[in-house]
Amino acid sequence: MKTNDIGLEEKESKALIPQLNTLLANYQIYYQNLRNFHWNVSGSNFFELHAKFEELYTTANESVDEVAERILTLGGRPLSSYGEYIEAATITEAGVVEDSVKMVSEIRANLNVLLDIERSVLDAASEQGDEGTVTLMSDYITAKEKVVWMLSAYLR
Repeated sequence: MKTNDIGLEEKESKALIPQLNTLLANYQIYYQNLRNFHWNVSGSNFFELHAKFEELYTTANESVDEVAERILTLGGRPLSSYGEYIEAATITEAGVVEDSVKMVSEIRANLNVLLDIERSVLDAASEQGDEGTVTLMSDYITAKEKVVWMLSAYLR
């Protein structure tokens, strides 16, 4: 059994990299959707949503970096162009959205896509004994579930 630099089986780690790249691609599109909404939100809840969208895109930006670095740690190459992201992502670009309720709804839908991918990555990493990836995904899932709950409460 050949191991990588961090002592995990190389073959298993390499099998996880495509899933992590899918997560990375989806995070990048989600991040850009958040920037779009942050820049273009208007109306009576402008201040509240403008600040919330900034908080969310700041967190997403940190996650993009962490996922890319995890891919590198496992011996892979993170996707790094918008063409690659668009091809690999299931989250789509939001485009022009003028209604703030639709913005919040879109963000919640994007988060649910990320949660599905993170749960899948967590399961695969757990089977491989990759505690670093498990911990990262577990932390992401816990934080996102709370945000989804809050956004759902906002939308009611």
